[in-house]
Amino acid sequence: MNNETYYLKIGRASDLKNKKERLTYRFFEVLPGAISWLTLSLAILFSWLEPVWTAYFIIGFVIYWLFRTIYFSFHLQSCYQQMKKNEKTDWMEKLNQLSEDWQGIYHLIVLPMYKEPLEVIRESFNSLLNSDWPKERMIIILTCEEKGNKEAAEVIKNEFSSNFFKFLLTFHLKNLPGEIPGKGSNETWGARRAKEEIIDQLKIPYENIIISSFDVDTCVFPKYFSCLTYYYLTQKSPIRCSFQPIPLFINNIWQASPISRIFAFSASFWEMMCQERPEKLITFSSHSMSFKALVDVDFRQTNVVSDDSRIFWQCFFKYNGDYRVIPLYCPISMDANVAPTFLGTIKNVYLQQRRWAYGVGDIPYFLFGFLRNKKIPFSKKLSLGFTLFETHWSWATTSIVVFFLGWLPIILGGDAFRQTLISYNLPIFTRNILTVAMIGLVGSAYFSILLLPPKPLQLGRKKYLILILEWFLLPLIMIFFTSFPALEAQTRLILGKYLGFWPTPKIRKKYA
Repeated sequence: MNNETYYLKIGRASDLKNKKERLTYRFFEVLPGAISWLTLSLAILFSWLEPVWTAYFIIGFVIYWLFRTIYFSFHLQSCYQQMKKNEKTDWMEKLNQLSEDWQGIYHLIVLPMYKEPLEVIRESFNSLLNSDWPKERMIIILTCEEKGNKEAAEVIKNEFSSNFFKFLLTFHLKNLPGEIPGKGSNETWGARRAKEEIIDQLKIPYENIIISSFDVDTCVFPKYFSCLTYYYLTQKSPIRCSFQPIPLFINNIWQASPISRIFAFSASFWEMMCQERPEKLITFSSHSMSFKALVDVDFRQTNVVSDDSRIFWQCFFKYNGDYRVIPLYCPISMDANVAPTFLGTIKNVYLQQRRWAYGVGDIPYFLFGFLRNKKIPFSKKLSLGFTLFETHWSWATTSIVVFFLGWLPIILGGDAFRQTLISYNLPIFTRNILTVAMIGLVGSAYFSILLLPPKPLQLGRKKYLILILEWFLLPLIMIFFTSFPALEAQTRLILGKYLGFWPTPKIRKKYA
């Protein structure tokens, strides 16, 4: 890594040796959380000092939030229609019509595992077997943590290794320098072993390999790899692209509790809406990219929690902004958050949301990279930077502002304000807007029904009614499971209390 690109491996401010650079990066770490807390603090302060102006601000903010919700709902519908179209497309036939070049493409699938149960991993491997891509051009890397479920890993190897072109089982050593235990470091370990022991030995051109980074519970839909290959071969510069499928957290959705289901579908819906804005799309969770690009950036960072999004920024800076994410409009499925007990599920949902919100750590990374890299057009810096900044700011503040701070001017504004017309109309107006917004929950319930896997025979029809009604819990839990974990993640960056990687437990049980 040369002096111009050394910053591609920064995990936190202390990684920088230059004092000035370290202070700059530390300032960027503090900035997102400081702005979020400043927003909430000013809302409280001005509710006391300037209640009239605060009331107008809250009205404007609620209206903005409503139109933003409507705007995204159209994206959700459009994405769903395109997804169903792609599911019906015969991608192998399209590849044959395109050219014979597709026959030289290999798919490298890396599946990092920890302590996941055998049945979860087996289901993922069965989905690989059921895919339409020729198995003689599939390379599978199952990379297990040294203290992981080695017995399950060995069982999977014995059951499935003979079905693919190459199968490599690796064990990620613990306590390696410059690493934090987690998915990113484990995956990088497996990808490096694949390069050394398979790809370089066979002299397969890196450009002919598409690497898919999958969580070990990821189940691909039958046409995923043929669809991915078609998109890859039809891009002008496929090496400078990542390819993002739609993650549907539905593998065990019938076993999940209502709160877990709500957030599983909410995460899926958000990613579906993001597919409709490809110019702002950033990699999330399971996705695919050129192996050449991965080698060019010296693999994923091993010292960050949010490696799935960080790999995008690594490539973005390596190629001076000439890197983008291509939406596949093709689904994959993963597990919803399920624990043995209801309280355990509540805890795990919070911790998962906090880990996702800790992607805020990308903000100091890209801000520092923007300062270092002068070759990236300012328009790209502004567009992507603003989108990510606004996403994390609204993640931490919107629910609190919409559902709580709307009442503060009335509480803190004093008797003079409480006698004004706007004081009387403020709660009525916000209540009416929120009532209108509740109509959007009906749309969410509708799409959640459409995305459901087949209902187990043990469950009656009334389960569908429960699935619809539980969406009305969303406004009550958004503060505790969206704003609070996001604020905690941002506050930890402010204080330098950095998070490690928290692996979401994968549990299959009978029915909730």
